[in-house]
Amino acid sequence: MANFFKATAKKQQLGQEAKIKITRLDTNGCGVGQYNKKPIFIDGVLPDEEVQVKIIEQKNKFSRGKLIEVLSTNKQRIAAKCQHFLKCGGCDVQHMSPEAQLDFKQKKVSDLFARSNHLEELPWHAAIVSEPWHYRRKARIGVQYDKVGQATIGFRQRGSNHLINIKNCPVLVEPLNPIFSLLKKLLPKLTGKNAIGHIEVIFTNKITVVVRQLEILTKQDKLHWQTFSENFSCDVLFDSGKEITPLDESTATMLNYALDDNINIYFSTNNFIQVNHHVNKTMITQALQWLKLNEQDIVLDLFCGLGNFSLPIAKKVAQVVGIEGVDLMVKNAHENALNNGLSNCEFYQADLNSRWQNEDWANKKYTKLLLDPARAGAYQALQQLVHLNIKTVLYVSCDPATLANDSELLISQGYRIEKISLMDMFSQTKHIETMVLFVK
Repeated sequence: MANFFKATAKKQQLGQEAKIKITRLDTNGCGVGQYNKKPIFIDGVLPDEEVQVKIIEQKNKFSRGKLIEVLSTNKQRIAAKCQHFLKCGGCDVQHMSPEAQLDFKQKKVSDLFARSNHLEELPWHAAIVSEPWHYRRKARIGVQYDKVGQATIGFRQRGSNHLINIKNCPVLVEPLNPIFSLLKKLLPKLTGKNAIGHIEVIFTNKITVVVRQLEILTKQDKLHWQTFSENFSCDVLFDSGKEITPLDESTATMLNYALDDNINIYFSTNNFIQVNHHVNKTMITQALQWLKLNEQDIVLDLFCGLGNFSLPIAKKVAQVVGIEGVDLMVKNAHENALNNGLSNCEFYQADLNSRWQNEDWANKKYTKLLLDPARAGAYQALQQLVHLNIKTVLYVSCDPATLANDSELLISQGYRIEKISLMDMFSQTKHIETMVLFVK
């Protein structure tokens, strides 16, 4: 007897269109509605909107839809500025007004704290903001080639490792934007184009382009890069994975950016720096104010990096001790203190997620603590905090989930939240940075 294939209901529904009423946003800023008695998730929509969508994914417990048309509009919706919106994986909330973006981010933090700490009300202060566009001073640009050698130059597509060709990126500071068109002209001319892993662009007091170059540069390609350097008015550096080599031998491989109080932070191209210069400076100013520093304070700065917080703090206190996990960053932080004439700074390398209570630096009497961990948070470090008995703790966070979890630990150790504010380091994205002042 012949057997005939019968498509499942799930497969039959794929590609179909439906009208969906959006009821809320999830924690990633994705719109949520109902479809066939299950949640459906749709990017680029806002609460209370009715939208036409195409069903693109069906699971047992949820569906996903692709936005086709907004039928009724939330008043907080604005026109997306970037031509690559909903294709590029970067700026995923630019359909929200700046006020709506901050509301969404603050609500997410509040909801996470309510779940973790059972705190329904937080002592919110005004958010630190910058211009919503043209704020990003550092970016990594991907390069991929298809089978016929055609280059794609840009950023990852949403939900994919494949790249999308970028013509213009309105979150980059304006001097950086010509790089896409210039690279599009340059790369086909290179004999060693397949040896390029990615290209990083940085703007401080000048433009620097760092090319991940996995093979030795030919003389011909070096001439092409020289022309690019002249057209873009930039320094070009090549990163082999082992060393950084400048195109022009007279070019310094260390870069720097200025903070207030005549402080210059020097860094190498593979060091972490904050990409939003304005928010970074304002964030440091607020940290100094919230800590209420005085000339008797001895401050511990965990996850101190290059000394972004340590050096401004050192101008106001008796001593700063900075702890960082990466040896090179510790070395650079020490040199930054010397270059800025600061003799009251000490920097040590330590894995803060391991046991550090017996280290010499951990047995000093500190009056205040600042910590600025990576997204993984600082739970293991904070578990050891209790023996230091530091009354004032300022937590600078780049992940609200780990912040809420770490805050629960601090509250259990007798701290209370005195102040909290958003820092909109990455406008147009769902990424959230937060500053919280804890007092024991």
